[in-house]
Amino acid sequence: MKSLRFLVPLAIFLGLVVFLGAGLKLDPKEVPSPLIGKPAPTFALTRLDNVGQTIRREDLLGKVWMLNVWASWCVACREEHPLLVEFARKKLLPIYGLNYKDERSAGLRWLANLGNPYDASLFDQDGRVGIDWGVYGVPETFIIDREGFIRFKQIGPLTPDVIRTQIEPLVRRLNG
Repeated sequence: MKSLRFLVPLAIFLGLVVFLGAGLKLDPKEVPSPLIGKPAPTFALTRLDNVGQTIRREDLLGKVWMLNVWASWCVACREEHPLLVEFARKKLLPIYGLNYKDERSAGLRWLANLGNPYDASLFDQDGRVGIDWGVYGVPETFIIDREGFIRFKQIGPLTPDVIRTQIEPLVRRLNG
């Protein structure tokens, strides 16, 4: 009876070790988004560069487009940015930025210094729209189809491999 008393906690501990060990092998960038296949959340935000112009989700219906969530304070965004500028030159789809929890002047300065790959960048100072989109942190990138459904989400910086093997084929298919 005494040995059984020690086996139960040991079994629970070993079960937790196996469970946690399996979790450590998972890639946090592969967290499936519950929004994939669902309508993109609605929004109405002013442009970063023009307080007088508002862009809404409805304005983007009818075209395949990318939403890239970024901030001037984000180190990973700085790493991703040259690749995004290069990708924008291909003109495969309109790219919209979502300047997330940032200061307007800092975002404008960042784009002026590093280049602007965006057709427009939306200003989400308080992060509410980002929360609606399920943003965990920046950068994050979404591909939205013509009907306004989210078809892809990348958590973390884009890489040449992700663009070549996932985004470009998806955009061609959605535009085809």
